[in-house]
Amino acid sequence: MVRKVFILLPLKFRDSTMILSDDQVKVAILEFLVMKGRWGAHYFPIDTLVNWMGRKIERNGRRVRACLKELAKQGYVLTHKRGEATSLNSAVAQKIRELIGRTSS
Repeated sequence: MVRKVFILLPLKFRDSTMILSDDQVKVAILEFLVMKGRWGAHYFPIDTLVNWMGRKIERNGRRVRACLKELAKQGYVLTHKRGEATSLNSAVAQKIRELIGRTSS
């Protein structure tokens, strides 16, 4: 089953291009990777992630890339293949689920 990024975003954000805070973009990235099951060595290409999310978030992929770098610095995501792929850090799985649950409610 193929899901699109806008399905992961709350109803109020499903209109064409939207303005989200950086925290909301980060949570959307984490939620996307959780839905795809990308933990540890099961990584996802960053270009594909940026293209999918850039369609719905203002400033295309630049903000998505910046938020992804920030998540990597915070330790929530890991980079693979010289920075061309990413996955969720399974060591902080509980924190990731709490962050997604806290902002989704």
